[in-house]
Amino acid sequence: MWFIGTGTVELEVTDGRTLKDKRQVIKALLDRLRARFNVAVAEVDHLDSPRLATIALCAVANDQAFVHALLEKVIDVVESEPRAMVLSYDIEML
Repeated sequence: MWFIGTGTVELEVTDGRTLKDKRQVIKALLDRLRARFNVAVAEVDHLDSPRLATIALCAVANDQAFVHALLEKVIDVVESEPRAMVLSYDIEML
């Protein structure tokens, strides 16, 4: 049996004055998450806002507790990003 965990994170990019600034922060964050945790991540909302971003996360494994813990660790890394502030997040197991 396998388990799918998904999550969304609403962010405010504190250094974002232009779309270019925001995309630079978000791209670096997404690249770091992909490399460190081997999860699928993408920016999915607020694409035209220079300050707001929503990213979606997805992980698949054969252990539900592992998937949930992995997504929690991803959220911790996102929260440690100094150029963005987490407004809210949600993790769901499918």
